[in-house]
Amino acid sequence: MGESQSWLEEHGDYLFRYARRRLISDELAEDAVQETFLAALKARERFSGASSERTWLTGILKHKIVDIIRHQYREVTAPQGSDPDNENDWEALFDQNGHWVETFRDWGDPASELERSRLREALDECFRRLKPNLARIFSLRELSGLSNEEICKALGITATNAWVMLHRARLFLRECLETRI
Repeated sequence: MGESQSWLEEHGDYLFRYARRRLISDELAEDAVQETFLAALKARERFSGASSERTWLTGILKHKIVDIIRHQYREVTAPQGSDPDNENDWEALFDQNGHWVETFRDWGDPASELERSRLREALDECFRRLKPNLARIFSLRELSGLSNEEICKALGITATNAWVMLHRARLFLRECLETRI
């Protein structure tokens, strides 16, 4: 039995449930788990065994989930009727001189990126310790950028319940980050 088959049998259901709690659809959760297994196969020789396979795979999955949420948040939908093969659609992205109409943001300097990386690691650790229902609502609000109304509709909860859950998640994360930074 191959390594990937073993991972799928041992951890597939767990990883899918984990992803499903954090993502809005089964399809996105399936995609995240598939991408996790592919990334794990590519990186299996770097797995040191310092943690369990499940912990390692869950760590990879968390990054895949964040990537999916970021992609959903940043995704710009093309106007209806636009055709990616149509040169006129592409030309709208550039001005008369061939420069981007919309400029890219400044990515900053490497030293600050390292500091952000450390903060991200601490945040990931704190996020892992957050109760699943609080992590999900926090992800939907702060990472996906959904409105409270959209969250309430997606989760079938009241606005008051959503507010309380978000408040608890933020308090926990603040306290956790203060002890790790």
